[in-house]
Amino acid sequence: MPFPPVDEQLKYLKKGLAELIREEDLRERLTLAAKENRPLRVKAGFDPTAPDLHLGHTVLLRKMKHFQDLGHTVIFLIGDMTGLIGDPTGRNITRPPMTRDEIDQNAETYKAQVFKILDPVKTEIRFNSEWLRPMTLESVITLCSKYTVARLLERDAFAKRFKEGTPILLHELLYSLTQAFDSVALECDVEMGGTDQTFNLLVGREIQKDYGQKQQIVATVPILEGLDGVEKMSKSKQNYIGITEAPKLMFRKTMQISDELMYRYYELLTDLQLDEIAQLKAAVAVGAKDPMQAKMELARRIVADFHSAEEADGAVEAFDREVRQGKEPADTETVDVPPPVVTEKGIRVDKLLATIGLADSVTDAARKLKAGAVEINGSIHKDLLLGGASGTVVLRLGKKWKRVRV
Repeated sequence: MPFPPVDEQLKYLKKGLAELIREEDLRERLTLAAKENRPLRVKAGFDPTAPDLHLGHTVLLRKMKHFQDLGHTVIFLIGDMTGLIGDPTGRNITRPPMTRDEIDQNAETYKAQVFKILDPVKTEIRFNSEWLRPMTLESVITLCSKYTVARLLERDAFAKRFKEGTPILLHELLYSLTQAFDSVALECDVEMGGTDQTFNLLVGREIQKDYGQKQQIVATVPILEGLDGVEKMSKSKQNYIGITEAPKLMFRKTMQISDELMYRYYELLTDLQLDEIAQLKAAVAVGAKDPMQAKMELARRIVADFHSAEEADGAVEAFDREVRQGKEPADTETVDVPPPVVTEKGIRVDKLLATIGLADSVTDAARKLKAGAVEINGSIHKDLLLGGASGTVVLRLGKKWKRVRV
């Protein structure tokens, strides 16, 4: 299949990029690829340091998919060897080493998740242990001779730690060099990463040159802010949306972001073009479009990408019913009233809430009853007893619902 015109490819690829080093090199490489009918080799590396991917990771995966859409070869590189070192990016202490078992387990999970975005037929999955593990001491020394310690210490993470007198272990200095050697081993035309990876990607350019290869183009994507709109999306900061989370949860989390952050999510997490996003923003600004509706459309797109259109529609309906209308979920569980909570005067509500799992304990339930946090059949209920109930009653405590047959 012939490649699209170079100008068309560049426009498509530049959308959502933070930096491109250098655009003229990419234009030249795309032109040559079309002339030789040879797809570019585009790599991005992921150290398997956590078992699950979140939307922050998918900013990069989506841009990799754009290269695939244009007919180029994408390499999803799992850094099972660099993961043993630990990426020092943004860390003021040495990253604790991972075990080989942890890395292997996480790598298998990654492989299953990335194909929610990438085309499995057009994707090479590689492990950098293929070429790093067989390296001899001689080849490691040769690699280390290609770069100076002074240059490595220019890296922000190291410069800060060096200034503060925080220890920098020798193996950490090898991270950038081993990542750079990945580009040599794979003969990369383009390497992609987040803006926090720019230093490593530039080292790759230099090392390729020393090994007699053409220097790779560096393409970085922005770091996606989490639900708080401030910090980088991260599981450790609890401001993330996991790509394997249930449709309803994924939808509701997306609805938590601010109206302003919504447009950044549209740019980085959807295929909507920049002019379309600008039109949407203008329509909201003049009152022609409800921002709530715009955000719901964003949330629906995101859920559909990682689940299905049908499940996304179900998430919309559930949000409208449960959040906007305050009604019980359509899938609310129905249970029989536990006999021990029934007395001659009626049902002990505190014991009932604890027994069916709406409260952590009887004491917790009593406290929440007193605070007016419990609803029974749509009305706030504060009494410890519920008398005269028959049929099915609907209980709500916060976001938890249960139907109880009395």
